[in-house]
Amino acid sequence: MKSKTIPGVISLLLALLLLALSLVQLSVASPVNGALVVINLVLIISALLACSPTLPVWRMAAFAITLAAGTVWLAWLPLSGLTLAAVALLAVVSVQRLARTPLPASLVASLSGLWILVFWQILVTAFAVPQVILPAPLAIISALVSSSGMLMGDVLQTVIKSVLAGYVLGSGLGIVVALLTDRLPFLQRGLLPVANLTSTVPLVGVAPIAVMWFGFDWPSKAAVVTLVTFFPALVSTLAGLKSCGKMEQELMYCYAATPRQSLLSLRLPEAMPFIFSALKVNATLSLITAIVAEFFGSPTAGLGFRISTESARMHMPVVWSAIVVASVAGSLMYALVVRLDRRVNFWHPTVRGMS
Repeated sequence: MKSKTIPGVISLLLALLLLALSLVQLSVASPVNGALVVINLVLIISALLACSPTLPVWRMAAFAITLAAGTVWLAWLPLSGLTLAAVALLAVVSVQRLARTPLPASLVASLSGLWILVFWQILVTAFAVPQVILPAPLAIISALVSSSGMLMGDVLQTVIKSVLAGYVLGSGLGIVVALLTDRLPFLQRGLLPVANLTSTVPLVGVAPIAVMWFGFDWPSKAAVVTLVTFFPALVSTLAGLKSCGKMEQELMYCYAATPRQSLLSLRLPEAMPFIFSALKVNATLSLITAIVAEFFGSPTAGLGFRISTESARMHMPVVWSAIVVASVAGSLMYALVVRLDRRVNFWHPTVRGMS
């Protein structure tokens, strides 16, 4: 109990100290300072309410979200160390209180991310950081809205065409070749070493060759993604097929099961968690590969093409907006694979532990 009450007491003392300093600051006769003092008082009163153990968590969250939006306007005023300390106090207390509740962890993460954006906006604006080095979140959002049509075309070129085609082809070939390698022992000596070689081929060396072979459009990027995603699927599937216990295999032998029946009833289900582990890795790896491959030749569309050209023009908000879109696309793709994993491998202990 003491470990939980000490941070609350410290936060309360800090809030009272900030309140006293704000009252002292009232003696400065300046319109800007007066506005800062008012904002300080509002922030500190909200922080005091958030420190209260009797305040409902939903009201505390409302305070945090409202003031997080209000501090965006604060970015246009001269930065006050007192104001920044008040916002930092409110951020710490609000996240701390929300983390103690039985609410989903995604809400706590969302609130933490919101506060990070608030401090990012305040500090970048207050210290006049050039956009070439680090653009403000509002500039990135503005570029994201103004370039939404262009970015949608980039998503269609990179994610829908290059990534999905290469991901399905590379992962599918890896699984099929793993099944053949397991069924035909001579392939383990002849084909597996060659497959291992594909994992050592550098991407920066393969991408220009793929452009020369398949052209500047999306097939060349899909070919590179296929090559990169092939090896993880192959290795994970082989490891999963060999993970069956000896007792289970002897039981299938006692039932006079054919190799096909043993594969479908025992070995392949046992390998599914390994296969989905590879699919999760490939979900993010394929997007990174496609973006990097577009640096070496691409039509006038694609997330990698957009990042490369706009960075050369010093349009960094557009570059960051393309990065945000790529991150969202990769996260959605990974989330879909995780959801499918939970549906297929619901019986596995690791999946039961997550649900």
